[in-house]
Amino acid sequence: MHVLETEGGKKLFLKTSRNDAEGLEMFQGEAIGLNAMHHTQTMVVPKVYHVGVAEGGVESYILMDFLEFGGRASQQEFGRKLAQMHLAEPMADEAKRGSFGFPVKNTIGGTAQPNSWNDNWVEFFRTQRLQHQLRLAGDAELSKLGDKLCNKLEDYFEGIEVKPSTLHGDLWSGNIASCDGEPSVFDPACYYGHHEAEFGMSWCAGFTSGFWNGYRELISKEPGWEERHQIYTLYHILNHYNLFGGGYRSQCTSILRSLVG
Repeated sequence: MHVLETEGGKKLFLKTSRNDAEGLEMFQGEAIGLNAMHHTQTMVVPKVYHVGVAEGGVESYILMDFLEFGGRASQQEFGRKLAQMHLAEPMADEAKRGSFGFPVKNTIGGTAQPNSWNDNWVEFFRTQRLQHQLRLAGDAELSKLGDKLCNKLEDYFEGIEVKPSTLHGDLWSGNIASCDGEPSVFDPACYYGHHEAEFGMSWCAGFTSGFWNGYRELISKEPGWEERHQIYTLYHILNHYNLFGGGYRSQCTSILRSLVG
């Protein structure tokens, strides 16, 4: 990671990866995600200028605005701005037409995240989120419990309308800051999905009551939110188990058993 400065004094942020093929794909996903959030004109998001492979083909890179973090953003304003992002018209034509997914696959942490378009949100989340992580885990008990959940997933969405929202996708405290007192987000794992899925990482995001007050000013809490929140959290806990192992497995089984018995 490098901070560059143009002749005019503008600061730019350069991220590089020594794996040119996978790194390029990762940076392309990040760039399209940042552009998707920037399109909503809600929070401070770095503008991307270029993604490519450096001369000699040794490194891939992404070049974007350097954000000067500072000032303390209001949690209530952050909640309000995030709700505005979720309510904004999506950038992708497929999402405008009601489909869920993203133009490219990207990564969640170091894990590949598939994003093929699907007109059915429940089917998208079942196949490209839960079943994808369960396959990566290769754990018989988790797979058995996960199959039970996937077979009844529609039950948790009865009576609610799900529309594609622009999601950051990996919203935890390390990807949230403020610029001149305005809320800012970065390092996304973007896709277009149910707005509630944004909060699957809330266990390490530090959202305050002020945040929720701001968010709920624009988007109300719907019946069944608690159970769906557990399902969306499960996706990220499964990913953490696949990345780090350890105690995340017991958290996965605990969530699954609470949902399917």
